[in-house]
Order: sequence, then structure tokens, then C-alpha cells
Amino acid sequence: MRRPKLEVADIFRAHGPAYRQKHAGHLNLPQLKVMSAIEACRTAALGGHVAACTKCDHQHIAYNSCRNRHCPKCQGAASRDWMQARVEDLLPVEYFHAVFTLPTQIADIAFQNKAAVYGLLFKASAQTLLTIAADPKHLGARIGMTSVLHTWGSAMTHHPHAHVIVPGGGLSPDGARWIACRPGFFLPVKVLSRLFRRLFLEGLARLHKAGKLTFFGDLSELADPDMFAAHLAPLRKVNWVVYAKPPFGGPEAVLAYLSRYTHRVAISNHRLISADAGTVTFRWKDYRIKRGDRMKVMRLPISEFIRRFLIHVLPSGFHRIRHTGFMANGIRRDKIEKIRHLIGTVPRPDQTTGEDRRSDSDERDPRQTCPKCGGEMRVIETFTRGQTPKSRAPPWDAAA
Repeated sequence: MRRPKLEVADIFRAHGPAYRQKHAGHLNLPQLKVMSAIEACRTAALGGHVAACTKCDHQHIAYNSCRNRHCPKCQGAASRDWMQARVEDLLPVEYFHAVFTLPTQIADIAFQNKAAVYGLLFKASAQTLLTIAADPKHLGARIGMTSVLHTWGSAMTHHPHAHVIVPGGGLSPDGARWIACRPGFFLPVKVLSRLFRRLFLEGLARLHKAGKLTFFGDLSELADPDMFAAHLAPLRKVNWVVYAKPPFGGPEAVLAYLSRYTHRVAISNHRLISADAGTVTFRWKDYRIKRGDRMKVMRLPISEFIRRFLIHVLPSGFHRIRHTGFMANGIRRDKIEKIRHLIGTVPRPDQTTGEDRRSDSDERDPRQTCPKCGGEMRVIETFTRGQTPKSRAPPWDAAA
């Protein structure tokens, strides 16, 4: 993949110091760490190595990546490793995709209580699917799922929602049979929406009662229990958005989807168009348009662009990919093996897709071949932070 002409790192390097100075005291430690990591990514500040071609005289310097999970350039390798592990979990069944979205009034609370409310989003959406699937009136089975948190819309605004990938069926209550869902249909969306609304609001009320929510600014009055209850009351009467997408074309399509979504960040470098002293221009998709070209161009002041990027920095230690039911960590391998036995299939060792090796990130392949002759590149020197390589080779350029 060719290196983009403009990167988030370029914007942060040029305007990050001024932004930090202007907003001193208003940025939390995870946000400051993300800015510093992105600014230093693939620069001499992180060290690197010198590679030489085994066939010709070409040499180049490759600087280390920051490996921060919010860096647009560093998700490719993490995504590939994660996806390779998921190949072993695929079942030869239909897969479904559900999206659970928080109303705007809740999203505002989530913005001030990320770990608590995002965690509740994971818990409520998973419990909704597990409960309805276990009901004999619907599927009557114990299911499994993989959930991925996204907190942004295409314009980088705050839009928390969970993408949930679910195999089309589950284990019978006694674990002796595989119960498949109806072809092309998993669970009724309206039933999911109502239960999700109830479970989430009940969970949010418990968090408030336990003193685990904080409020400031325009939401400060919600610290009062009566005001908080009044704020939530209208939300009990409106429909919450639970969207069930058409089933995937097969297990391979699931991998293709996950390779694009699991390690995505708020904006990829390839969506950036230009940046000057005051404005950043980028492409975004307007989902309000039902027909025609959804791709639009947005221009934001530099400070607003940086602000929108940073509001999606997750709390330290917060997991944005989670597995539940028979897909839960610790039991997944045994359950998958049992399900394959019940279905009467064996895993395919070559179950990969062409797309699972690509992503929206700009992570380069560590096995880079020589740009001059195509020969194998080998590391001949390494250097750490603060060191200068002995070689006079030029820095590695993906566009070369």
C-alpha cells in the first residue's frame, strides 16, 4: 500500500504542541500519550533498523512503529495477527451482524463516563442476544458472539455503537445438539431493541445509584437522582436503534468484514485530502443519504479536527473487542471443536481471504522486498531511541 501524502501524524507534529499548550489541563493522560505516540511513530525518536538488499546495493532505514492502538499507521500488523487467530474459530454456518446504537442523550453521558457506559453497552447488547436466543419461542439455544466497539461516525463525531458478529445458531440447553437458525433470519429486531433498551437503562440506573457516574458542564444537574430519572424517562418510550444487517455470504465474508472493522480508528490516513495552517480537509460518508453518492468532503479547523480525533481515545486498559457465550475466552476452543463435531465438519487450514491481509491502516509489511530489484531485504543494523544509525541509507518510503 502506497504511503498517503498526508497523515494524522503530520497534523499532530505541526499543530500538536500548540494544541496541548492551549488545552493544558483539559487533556487526560491517555490522550496526551496518544498524541505523543503518533507524533513519534516511524521517526528516529523510536529507533529502528537498517535493511540491505541481498541482491543489489540498495539500503534503507526503517524506523520503529509506536504500536499505539489509536495510531492509523499501526493497526495493520495487529489486525493481521488477530485475524489469523480468528480463522481457527470460524464455523461452516451462516453469520449475522447486529449493530446496537446508543441514543444521543445516552451518548452525552457516555462521553463523560467512557469506561462505565461503554462497558455497559457491551454487557447489555450481549445479554440481549443471549436472552432472546435462549428463548424457545425464538431459537432456544446458547449462542456465541464477537463484539467490537466503535465510538465515531464517519465525520468523527461521538457516535458510540457496538458491532456484533454472531454465528447463525447455538448449542441446545443440554449441549448435545447444534440448533441452526432459519436461513436468512436470526432474531427479531423489534424484540432485541426493546430488551436492549430495558437492560441498558436498568444498568445505567444501577451505575448512578452506586455513584459510578460523574457529570460536569451542561450535564452537572444529572448528579441529582431525580433529575437523572427525569432525563431517562423519555428514553423508555422511544425506539432504540438495533440494526440487523443481511447475513454474510459465508465464513470468509466474516473474516473480510472483521479485517476492516476490528482495528479501525476514528479516521484513516487515506481519507485525508489536505491540511494548511488553519484547516483539515477529508472525505466522509453521509449515511443520511439513501441513494446516490454518499461520499462528501468536510473541512474542519485544525483544533476541531484534533479534538474530534482525541474524543475517541479509549480509557487505558479498556478492551474494545470482546467475546461472549461459547465464543468467550477460555472456553472458545473446546466449544468450537464440540460444535464442529456436532455439525459434522472439520476446520479448513486454508480458511483465509485475500482481504484479511489488508486494512484501512498504513502498516507496512515487515518482509519488505527491495524496491529496486525485488530481492530480499535483511536487517544489517539496529539502533534504539536516541541513537543514530551508522549507515547513510535513506529512510524507507512506501511509495518508492
